Amino acid sequence: MQALLALSRGIDRLSVFFGKIGEYLVLLCCLISAGNAMIRYAFNYSSNGWLEIQWYMFGFIVMMGAAYTLKVNEHVRVDLIYGSVSERARLWIDAIGIVLFLLPFATFAAWLSWPVFVTSWNQGEMSSNAGGLIRWPVKLVISAGFALLALQGVSELIKRIAALTGTIQIETAYEKPLK
Repeated sequence: MQALLALSRGIDRLSVFFGKIGEYLVLLCCLISAGNAMIRYAFNYSSNGWLEIQWYMFGFIVMMGAAYTLKVNEHVRVDLIYGSVSERARLWIDAIGIVLFLLPFATFAAWLSWPVFVTSWNQGEMSSNAGGLIRWPVKLVISAGFALLALQGVSELIKRIAALTGTIQIETAYEKPLK
C-alpha cells in the first residue's frame, strides 16, 4: 500500500503543478483580454491571434484544472445522500463513483480525443481566421487534460482504499455550493 500511496503523491504533485499553471493563466488571460480591448478601442486594431490565445488558455485552465479540482475535493457532486451518510459510506461512494464513472469516462475521452490531436498535428492545422494560431496545441490539451483527470482519479481511488483499510485518514467533507 505504501508504494501505491507514493504513486498517489506523485500524481497529486503533477495535478497541483498544472493547477498552479492554470491559476496564473487566469491572470494572464485577463491581462491579454484587457490589453486587447484597450488596443481595439484606442487604435481600432484587433488580432484574431490574441483572441484565440485567450481561448487556448481558457481550454488549458479548464482541462488541466479538472484534475487539480478533483484533488482538492472541489468537484461537482450530486448530493442526494452524500452529505448525510457516515465518513466510511462517503469513502465507498467516492470509490464506486471513481471506478464506475470517472475512470471509464476520462479514459475513453482521452482515447477518443488523441486521434483528433494526431490528425491536427500531422496536417499542421491552422485556424481558419486571419492571423489565427495553430490548432494542435489546444487539441493536445484536451487529450492531456482527460488523461491527467484519469490519473488523478487513480490517485483518489488509492487514497479512498487506503482510508477504508485504515492506512490513512482523509477528509471527505466538502462545502456545499451556495444556492
